[in-house]
Amino acid sequence: MKSAVLFLLCFLSGTLSLWGATIPQKYPSYAYVLSEFDIDASYAYERDFETFVQHHDGRFRQLYKRSQQRGEFLLPMVQRQLIEAGLSDLLAYLPMIESGFHTDIQSPKKAKGLWQFMPSTATEYNLTVCYSYDERCDPVNATEAAILHLQRLHQKFGKWYLALMAYNCGEGRVSHAIGKAGTDDLSVLTDERSRFLPDETREYIKRFLLVAMIGESETIDFGSVPEGIVQVEVKGGTDLKDIALLLKMGKGELLRLNSQYKKGIVPNGAELYKITIPYEKLTLFYLHYDLLSEGNAKVTDRKEHFVSHIVSEGETLGKIAEKYGTSISEITDANHLRNGNIQPERLLIIPVTEERFESLAGRQSQ
Repeated sequence: MKSAVLFLLCFLSGTLSLWGATIPQKYPSYAYVLSEFDIDASYAYERDFETFVQHHDGRFRQLYKRSQQRGEFLLPMVQRQLIEAGLSDLLAYLPMIESGFHTDIQSPKKAKGLWQFMPSTATEYNLTVCYSYDERCDPVNATEAAILHLQRLHQKFGKWYLALMAYNCGEGRVSHAIGKAGTDDLSVLTDERSRFLPDETREYIKRFLLVAMIGESETIDFGSVPEGIVQVEVKGGTDLKDIALLLKMGKGELLRLNSQYKKGIVPNGAELYKITIPYEKLTLFYLHYDLLSEGNAKVTDRKEHFVSHIVSEGETLGKIAEKYGTSISEITDANHLRNGNIQPERLLIIPVTEERFESLAGRQSQ
């Protein structure tokens, strides 16, 4: 009788003696993570979820660490786009479980890229998929498409955990599961005995929540990571090997950021194409890559030099451009500004001509 009572107490305490620490004890961020995806904190005590976490914690800690390293330049971009779209930055963990932050990985079902888009879904969100160019592998454009897709799924289902499951198995299957279960409760939909959803999807949502809890409990602050990546324009037909040499970086590293261009060659179909480079390489790019055709401008008119400028209270881009003899568009391109809003004390990189650069240098030396 005594042993039976002890077993019951252990079971009711969240399997503490069977597995060690409970989810709330092991992952201090659990309530925050669950709330971000419209899940009640009590889900942390669901037996199926507890069992999954205890069995897979080590495996997904390794996935998290590898993905974080591989996504060094990509994570800040994904998080920034999510925040600008008004979404939770915790959705940045989604490409971790989708692709491990591989930009060109392909699944057996032909899903591809950071966000694992199927060709049909990619086309729906205006991502080009053809022989020489696959935008599913473009981390910036694919992230923009993924955000639109997630927003549409959330608008349809009203809860983020339903949107995430629909991202995995499709809207039809989630709608059918809700109808069959008679509820959209997560505990019911993911119940291992009722099997309202496919095995893969029941594990998918648990996998995502576990990785998010691991990351958030380690107090990783994506906002403290440097700018990450930016997009710049190059001429059609450009060999990325040449750009890598120009930027003093490994060819493989640049190709991983631009795996949408097969064989590392930018297509010839248009005059200009966007490529992705590390933000820290932006100055090198503008110093050495000239988009102007030969003879299209005087050498003295080319903005091949840069000066720094700290924004003062009340200054506008127009006033700054006029001060340095450059244009607003050149300043926004050089600093990767999405709009014309600039805050006081911000450091800007200003492209200037050689003549203006020497003039400014002369004034400083006086």
